[in-house]
Amino acid sequence: MKYYIIAGEASGDLHGSNLIREIKKSDPAAEFRCWGGDLMVAQGAVLVKHYRELAFMGFLEVILNLRTIMGNLAFCKQDILRFKPDAVILIDYPGFNLRVATFLHENKIPVIYYISPQVWAWKQSRVKTIRKVVDKMIVILPFEKDFYARHGIEVSFAGHPLLDALAENTSGPVLPLFGKRLVALLPGSRKQEIKTMLPIMLSVVRDFPDVAFAIAGVPSLGEEFYKKLMQGSEIPVVMNKTYDLLGQASAALVTSGTATLETALIGTPEVVCYKGGLISYLIARQVIKVKYISLVNLIMDRPVVKELIQRELNRQNLRTELNLLLNDAEHRRAVIKGCNELRQKLGGSGASAKAAAEIIDFLNKSKSFG
Repeated sequence: MKYYIIAGEASGDLHGSNLIREIKKSDPAAEFRCWGGDLMVAQGAVLVKHYRELAFMGFLEVILNLRTIMGNLAFCKQDILRFKPDAVILIDYPGFNLRVATFLHENKIPVIYYISPQVWAWKQSRVKTIRKVVDKMIVILPFEKDFYARHGIEVSFAGHPLLDALAENTSGPVLPLFGKRLVALLPGSRKQEIKTMLPIMLSVVRDFPDVAFAIAGVPSLGEEFYKKLMQGSEIPVVMNKTYDLLGQASAALVTSGTATLETALIGTPEVVCYKGGLISYLIARQVIKVKYISLVNLIMDRPVVKELIQRELNRQNLRTELNLLLNDAEHRRAVIKGCNELRQKLGGSGASAKAAAEIIDFLNKSKSFG
């Protein structure tokens, strides 16, 4: 069969690559064309656009780049029609992907959504669009199945693919520490957020002279990009070893996003950090309908990890929370206990294989009834 996959972020590229690998086990002759990244290419997909070209963050940036986004959308639609896939697999990235899904539905091309948009957090009106234009929804968070059931949509729960990725991508310590404890800094994956987050994270380094720090870098951005933001600091930038770095770390400062969940599943105590543009933040505060910004706390429905947001994210608060993680044994045990409970709640490994099986079964049944 021919599959067209659309992912707009690094995490989507990761989960898409694992999905391709599992589909090929049952369908060795499968062809894949994708919007994604290097990981999907490594699994044999033909890359149409890299997610680096698609990463527009925040309400204001989207507005400023609207012409580019609409151009990408028009090109994507035509490229799909030329490729004539048996199905299109959409991975998160809802602002773009739901528009594509509507087009696909109008053209009678099967739409499979893998990794649901976070409609439970905001823009719940998108549920109506999903009900109308998505043929198969596969979710990765346990509470999403109940959410969709309340809206009259039957979905499949495959488990979280991060558990697969973590099992396959850890090899051991990456830095010599010479007896020091390590704090990992994860400032994000996009240039805009890294420029905001990294200087704030670095501001506490001098408060912990007996602790080693290291930055988890994005390879596509290059080490020089980070060096320009580090103001002469000699802290190492570690590329392509984020999971290993987290496994070696005693604590981490992590920009809100998928990385907060990855960090918790590895079992590393963390502080979740977020600071965005004022306009984007004020708009988000009005429309977002959840109590927490991190997936860790959302899934557990309680504050397992500390979240420092906007004005709360400053040197003093960051220093206080990091000190608790490193030096308050009772606090540290409580966070680690919560991370262990999170892993149990998300189930075991095999999510990518389950999702692939669901997709192949759905397409086989569709052809039988077609």
